[in-house]
Amino acid sequence: MINSNSMNFLSEFAWLGQILLVLVMALVAGAVARRLLAGLARQAAKTSTVWDDAMLEAARRPLLWLIMLNAIVFVLEICAQQIQSWPLALLLFAAVRQIVVILLFAWFLLKFTSGVEQRLLDKLQAEPDQVQTRMDATTLHALARLLRLVIVIAAVLVALPTLGVEITAVLAFGGIGGIAVGFAAQDLLANFFGGLMIYLDRPFSIGDWIRSPDKEIEGTVERIGWRLTVVRTFDKRPLYVPNSLFNKLSLENPSRMTNRRIYETIGIRYDDVDKMNAIVEDVKTMLREHEEIDTGQTMIVNFNKFAPSSLDFFVYTFTKTTNWIRFHEIKQDVMLRIVAIIHSHDADIAFPTTTIDGLPAVVPEPAAGS
Repeated sequence: MINSNSMNFLSEFAWLGQILLVLVMALVAGAVARRLLAGLARQAAKTSTVWDDAMLEAARRPLLWLIMLNAIVFVLEICAQQIQSWPLALLLFAAVRQIVVILLFAWFLLKFTSGVEQRLLDKLQAEPDQVQTRMDATTLHALARLLRLVIVIAAVLVALPTLGVEITAVLAFGGIGGIAVGFAAQDLLANFFGGLMIYLDRPFSIGDWIRSPDKEIEGTVERIGWRLTVVRTFDKRPLYVPNSLFNKLSLENPSRMTNRRIYETIGIRYDDVDKMNAIVEDVKTMLREHEEIDTGQTMIVNFNKFAPSSLDFFVYTFTKTTNWIRFHEIKQDVMLRIVAIIHSHDADIAFPTTTIDGLPAVVPEPAAGS
């Protein structure tokens, strides 16, 4: 039979059993959550959509932390009931629980946004023809950054009332302080809006080759941030360009050219003037029949100059490819064919010569003894 002392002992230390029960339930809930998410992830991997994979991956760690942190808060609440000021502690722990839930939910949304962004980028690289018509890497990065910014701001605004801070007071302070911040951070704001204009106007995208005739800027775009754009020059040095600069300079984007141009001047000898017309016509025919020349673009081959040492004709045409290496291979082939055409007419390419006329004839002196 249990005496009164035993009853008092059990009632006095019953809170230890409650703590043990909470910890056991937390461990069981964590194990169940892991197995459930793992099973759902295997099913989601069988689908072609990226949203379910990203959601399950983003939910895994925040959910486990939610279970663990809630268990810790419950344990602290049980402990707080053993002291005289436990109502105040309970209010504090309730606020902590709300903050934890808000932060973990924001963490889940941030991970979900990053996961979707990464999976869409991978899909864009694996299937460029199918995805390129709907999105590009630059737009994807911009939308992901904007969503993450919105999530952070929303989490802060939701958490502030829990901490006893009125949102209206914060907004009023922000309106007054924003004026001062605007004057103090003009360059920062200019770069921010410069980056926003890049995302809206899209003069270039990540991976494009850009060049500025106004500044010494030329290279491949690696990253477009809210303040800086990173351009990798052709000697592999990173160039950090403030976004506000793009609002003030002219910019070329050779990556978006439709064709590459061959524009060369060739000179033949003055002695071959009677062969000029046939050479020009054969060069035109060769270009029209060349499989790498875009005959739908402007094509000009004409005799156009009496140079000091040559009769010059020029070749103006466009290749089908825009690839830099392939273009030079095609240009080399075209130039060699032009040389062959010139030689086939028993003509030759001119080189600088100088002819001196009007000098008196030099009469050799008679040899001695003649």
